[in-house]
Amino acid sequence: MATNKFFKSLLFALTLATTSFGFCVQESSAYPVFAQQNYSNPRAANGKLACANCHLNQKAIEIEAPQAVLPNSVFEVAIKVPYDVTKQQIGANGKKVDLNVGGILILPEGFKLAPKNQVPEEIKVKNKGVFISPYSTERDNILVVGPIAGKTHQELIFPVISPDPEKDSNIKYLTYPFYVGGNRGRGQVYPTGEKSNVNVFGAIQAGQITEVTTSEKGDSNIVIVSSNGTKTSQTIPTGLSLIVKQGDVVKTEQALNIDPNVGGFGQEESEILLQNPIRILGYFAFCFSVLVSQIMLVLKKKQFEKVQAAELNF
Repeated sequence: MATNKFFKSLLFALTLATTSFGFCVQESSAYPVFAQQNYSNPRAANGKLACANCHLNQKAIEIEAPQAVLPNSVFEVAIKVPYDVTKQQIGANGKKVDLNVGGILILPEGFKLAPKNQVPEEIKVKNKGVFISPYSTERDNILVVGPIAGKTHQELIFPVISPDPEKDSNIKYLTYPFYVGGNRGRGQVYPTGEKSNVNVFGAIQAGQITEVTTSEKGDSNIVIVSSNGTKTSQTIPTGLSLIVKQGDVVKTEQALNIDPNVGGFGQEESEILLQNPIRILGYFAFCFSVLVSQIMLVLKKKQFEKVQAAELNF
């Protein structure tokens, strides 16, 4: 347990260092370590990934992966996280910042992050400066990356090494499912349950807005007086654009600001076959035998035609 906590702390420190110096991601609260600290398994029994608990908007992602792989071979799984790079999000300080992206890959048991010395040079070039880590010491088949700059990383590449059933009796030559998640932008909910500033804030009571003021920090303070004279005050974080003004009459939960969220999370699943090399050799042998049989049939047919032609001439 102590080792696991140390591992998570180390991951957090490395992630901070990578995002701060490698990619200059600004004011992000989308670190995968939040999920790592709160969920031993990021995939719930109903299939929902933990990331979706904080990133509430749904946005599409795409998977690119081979349909079949050989044992002990390195291959890549790509998660495409498309979005409009001209759009910006609200940072934690209320300022406009570029979107960041992140991803999670849940592989079958036995599949894991490929050792650095076995990763092809082509993948190393694609992943220059990108830090990919296992989810935990107990779950090295789950890989996470991010947050990193979205403008230059709309495709997240995971170098994966397949297991060898000859070395591990628990691994079989089968078709296995795997799951991916990809996110762009900051989340709407912190792990504590609190809302981030990437939200629509609704009126906490019905009534008339009697006062709208702005603090030195830029937060907007709205005072609402109900029909029975009850006065309430609520704060809208800095950076958000109000759609109400003094004198407006609002209903309970009516939106007070424009929705600032331009990001979203998506998850998909696919399958991969761990192929037995002997089956491939058997398939080639079968194809070769069929080819030889076809050639022999053609030769036999031509020989028969020659015999018939000779008999007719005689």
